[in-house]
Amino acid sequence: MESLDTKLEPSMAVSVAIAEQAYLRSELERRQTRLKSALSAPLANASVSVTSLSALLDEVDAALARMDDGTYGLCQECHTPIERERLLADPLVQFCLDDLAPAERRALEGDLTLAAQIQQALLPNRNLSVLDWQVHYHYAPAGLVSGDYCDLFRSNDDLLFLLGDVSGKGVAASMLMSHLHATFRSLANVDLPLDRMVEAANRIFAESTLAGQYATLVVGRAAQDGSVEFVSAGHLPLLHLCGPEPAVAGATGLPLGMFTNAGFSVHRLHLAPGDGLLVYTDGMTEARNPAGEEYGVGRMETLVANCHKKSPDALVADCLQDLQAFTNGTKPHDDLTLLAIQRAAQT
Repeated sequence: MESLDTKLEPSMAVSVAIAEQAYLRSELERRQTRLKSALSAPLANASVSVTSLSALLDEVDAALARMDDGTYGLCQECHTPIERERLLADPLVQFCLDDLAPAERRALEGDLTLAAQIQQALLPNRNLSVLDWQVHYHYAPAGLVSGDYCDLFRSNDDLLFLLGDVSGKGVAASMLMSHLHATFRSLANVDLPLDRMVEAANRIFAESTLAGQYATLVVGRAAQDGSVEFVSAGHLPLLHLCGPEPAVAGATGLPLGMFTNAGFSVHRLHLAPGDGLLVYTDGMTEARNPAGEEYGVGRMETLVANCHKKSPDALVADCLQDLQAFTNGTKPHDDLTLLAIQRAAQT
């Protein structure tokens, strides 16, 4: 996902930007107060410690000064905006990624490699069979790490499936993905109704992340009798493959983390033997061909209309093949995840 702000109404995007600026100023002022307190404390008498603390205080004071004169958030080298996710993670950042010093670049690359290893370890089995459900997914980061979130596991006698897309890119986005993974794995053990599970996850996410960090998400529970319930927190339409034309189910709530007390409604459907579901991130629908045209949800609906009764791995393979033909070598600019679920056909 690019910044989720690009998907919001203009007035809401402005509100988000104002909230982020307010958060960053309060964070800088908080650090300023703590540094001044540390410098005046009796323990701050070693020359190295005093020098280090004084240098940090100078950085904070300079950042606040840049905020006052309107240059905060602009790269000190090329004067273009610094990546907002990096500012939210470290309000003292002064250079964009393209202008990092060699040592800073090496440190960032090391962080990315470690984050990628953590992320890969959190992914579920690619081909999963739970009760009467067959599942297959494709997970492809645009870079070393991904902001997409995918998880599958058995919860009591049901299959719990989750697919989402967090705001931002890089290490910050991958850490948010890990945060969601831990939150939902923990909540699943409590055996809450689906709407209450998502509402609890939303509160945890909103209260423990920074301003401007959100996630669109589909959380679903599939039972052995073919019944499926799901919540779509601002995510792209879920496709129900149940005949010549897929049924389209849209969002049932706002993105996760946008409002602490948001409510989420549950959508219910029933899958006959052989029917399936397809969930995906915008790395699919917003992929572009050499002419700059988007792949789009409509093309996806047309494609899967011819894939009813196909196995999950065959369905995902057909989607990827069609996407490759459409993009014709255009480099992907966003993470891509596809999740296909099918109720086993009766024998």
